[in-house]
Amino acid sequence: MGEACIKVTKYFLFLFNLLFFVLGAVILGFGVWILADGSSFINVLQTSYSSLQVGAYVFIGVGAVTMVMGFLGCIGAINEVRCLLGLYFAFLLLILIAQVVAGTLFYFNVGKLKEEMGTVVLDIIRNYNASSQDSLQEAWDYVQAQVRCCGWVSFYNWTDNAALMNRSEPTYPCSCEDQSDEEASLSATTGFCSPQNVTQDGNHPERWPVYREGCREKVQAWLQENLGIILGVCVGVAALELLGMLLSLCLCRHIRSEDYSKVPKY
Repeated sequence: MGEACIKVTKYFLFLFNLLFFVLGAVILGFGVWILADGSSFINVLQTSYSSLQVGAYVFIGVGAVTMVMGFLGCIGAINEVRCLLGLYFAFLLLILIAQVVAGTLFYFNVGKLKEEMGTVVLDIIRNYNASSQDSLQEAWDYVQAQVRCCGWVSFYNWTDNAALMNRSEPTYPCSCEDQSDEEASLSATTGFCSPQNVTQDGNHPERWPVYREGCREKVQAWLQENLGIILGVCVGVAALELLGMLLSLCLCRHIRSEDYSKVPKY
């Protein structure tokens, strides 16, 4: 019965580490996505909160180490090598501690993130230049068009843009234009636009055909939704890490002697 339990534990630990290897790849991919994505609000977030970029490198590092640990765990479990299982347990413990510390720091800095995010967005709006190409401008245009909002608190935030308000004819941000899905797919979402067949003088914001609601509430809801997903993944990974630590300890206890001849040689 004891030998059967050891075999079950060994192969279950192998399957667990295979899954752990895949999860490590997912974490690494998530970190790469944060750094590479330049067409959504994540690009604005990186600028407003520099720690997010640091966090992306942490995700990449943790993902890479997790993949290595999953590989070592597979070898240690199948070949019953105590030194590899012990190393695997130690690294799992370090990763778990790092995740708890990172999660705690992020939780206590959410308020600062929201404040700095608003400052950066208002600065983008104030200095928006329709004749230049800028990744942050394009990211904010993308957010306004996709989320169907205008400005940060309200569309009146765009009155702080001198280049826009100095126009003598009615002009508004193209990405803010209030329209249906079919129209949105065909219209421009960057720069400034002027309504057709309009003869009124002056550029009056209250007459702009734009979304009236600001993006702050919708962006915060987006952050809450995605943070929930991220936290859920982190909790799931932590549970798997604890299970892996438990299984590795159980297997180590039942391995009576170290046999280095079982370690694969390359």
